[in-house]
Amino acid sequence: MLDKAKIVAFAAIRDRDAARKFYRDILGLRLMGEDQFAMIFDANGTTLRLSPVKDWTPPQFTVLGWEVQDIVATVHALTSAGVEFQRYPWMQGQDELAIWTSPTGPEVAGVHAGARVAWFKDPDGNLLSVAQMP
Repeated sequence: MLDKAKIVAFAAIRDRDAARKFYRDILGLRLMGEDQFAMIFDANGTTLRLSPVKDWTPPQFTVLGWEVQDIVATVHALTSAGVEFQRYPWMQGQDELAIWTSPTGPEVAGVHAGARVAWFKDPDGNLLSVAQMP
């Protein structure tokens, strides 16, 4: 029933000004509008609504991710813009740029074998990612 419907992504934020600067100025998303309920961004044709929530703790999992053509160039560009990529001591194989390559073998839970992924956080602690598929 919803297979032909356009999806809208939602994420919670606490600091509206910091989120606006991060998503618009650092990530380059177009701010389409904002009101007391949300800031609305165009994420390459997907609507992203960032809703302010006062008492909220960011989840410990990825809430938004972007598939990119060249993860090394993307990580370099974001790092140059002040983004800090996450390193996880328990995650084997993160390289010097904090890019992790998923193990080879069959696709597991939607993760392509050999996919390269790097994680970073927005100003409110939402975990975001960039990924390059094999």
